Amino acid sequence: MDNKDSEAEIHPLKTEDVKAQENHENSVERRIISKQSSRLSRLSRWRTAAFFVSLFLCLIIVFAFSFIIPCPERPVSERTWFRNYDNAVAYQFLAIEDVNEDKVQDVIFAFKAGNGSSSFNRSCLEEDLPSPCAFLAAVSGTNGGALWETPAAQELEWMECGIKQLAGAEAPGCLVVGKPASLTAIDLWTGEVRWRQSSDFGANYTVLTPVSVIPDVDSDGVQDLIIFIATGDKIKTFIHSGKNGKQIGSTGSLNVDGTARYIRLNPGSSSYFLFYTENSLYAYSLKDLYSAATGMEIKLPSLEQDPQWEKNIDRTTHRLSLLSSGDIRYLAKIPGQSRENVLVVNSEMATLINAQNLQTLWTLNVSRVVSEPLLGYYKPDVLGIVLESEIGPNRKKVMIVESGSGAVQWDLQLNSRAESPGPATLPTADHRSTFLIWGEYQAAENETRSRAPLQKLYLFHPSYTNVLLELRNSTDQIIAFDAALFERSRHACYVLLRGPQPSEEPGSVSLMKRKLKEDVSESRVIWLSQVAADSEQYVRDRLYRMRFHSR
Repeated sequence: MDNKDSEAEIHPLKTEDVKAQENHENSVERRIISKQSSRLSRLSRWRTAAFFVSLFLCLIIVFAFSFIIPCPERPVSERTWFRNYDNAVAYQFLAIEDVNEDKVQDVIFAFKAGNGSSSFNRSCLEEDLPSPCAFLAAVSGTNGGALWETPAAQELEWMECGIKQLAGAEAPGCLVVGKPASLTAIDLWTGEVRWRQSSDFGANYTVLTPVSVIPDVDSDGVQDLIIFIATGDKIKTFIHSGKNGKQIGSTGSLNVDGTARYIRLNPGSSSYFLFYTENSLYAYSLKDLYSAATGMEIKLPSLEQDPQWEKNIDRTTHRLSLLSSGDIRYLAKIPGQSRENVLVVNSEMATLINAQNLQTLWTLNVSRVVSEPLLGYYKPDVLGIVLESEIGPNRKKVMIVESGSGAVQWDLQLNSRAESPGPATLPTADHRSTFLIWGEYQAAENETRSRAPLQKLYLFHPSYTNVLLELRNSTDQIIAFDAALFERSRHACYVLLRGPQPSEEPGSVSLMKRKLKEDVSESRVIWLSQVAADSEQYVRDRLYRMRFHSR
């Protein structure tokens, strides 16, 4: 202590410098700490401001989407609508497509009259056609309002809609085959005629339907069309450009032994056309048909030939050795596990053929099938085939056959008119189908055959194997009938086109769309067996609540 005091006394300035330096250092540290705390305080304030600004923006967005920006309006579909045309006749064509892009299916049909409806006041003269002429009309699926009407041909032979790239347009198109021979491409969305081409099909011809779309063979970037015309024992082949309708190459000719029909199959990457008459079956590859029409060879992947099929086709007559004998009534494509199979229905049996190796998968005894085979699901995700066969005068049998095994899953006998519409199916959410069948059910103890059968529409669902719902009784002449889901997985409806046919005197033509649930709620429950586990109202309520699913 004495030394320090003496040191301080000896060097007083030095001591003051040390203290001043210490004070300076402390002051610097305090300023640094103050700056750091100030910076942290400002950063904290910025973070708080950013948080509240983000929260405010989120609230504004939520408020805008909830109250200010309107949600897209969903079209409200009427449960039932009618559209009537006076002094007209109707054709047996119905197409269901989304015409006005409102995500609701619309109805396209054809009628013949001197003028269109009052909605458009179109006349045949606008398209240089004599009056009366065939009109193509599109009707809204929501309320039955007319979307467009177009004079299409002097007489209608065939109509097909939903063809993509027709005339090179973005919208799908409808192709109309008219008489005198003409082809007309119509825009599905607007009803405008894209192109019209006259053709020379010869005299006394019949158009084999449907018209087939084939790959682009003239390199114009648009799919082309192949049309088959039957004249006696010959089938003429016409290839037309999908872009402008002009014929490509010359007319080919195929020899058959009678009135023919056809289906198209695609085994692997090949494409074959199967023509069938009462006693024969013919097969032509698309490559052969193209070469015959143009006289040229073209190399496209879709024009390849299948070696297995070529082995079974007679190179001279083009007969296909698929069946030994039998009156062939129908050919139908049946989806298989890896590729399509062929269902051959003759006068005595139905046979499923493997399209890959042409071997028989199963046979089923069934006689005199009266309508095109139809696909549906009796078991969940197990494809079935609906067959209607004649079992006596004004009497038919409806069968649902499992496509994999040929086993009969369900059958029903009905009284039936000769002109009765064919069946229809709608996919349900339980991976099965609802079946719509026309006829008249009579219990065994009440059978009487003295009068003509009534025309009734029945609903059957596999959840009630012993129940039919009688939906409606129609006394009018039904020209065409179809059923569809008018919105995705909902709004199951059926469509009826009624009125005189082209061979009859003009009269009132009526187009009706009816929501299926409306008929279910008012239906009559028919017990196919004496076992009634549930009440009738419970059955109606359960089938009314049934949900549908777009496959």
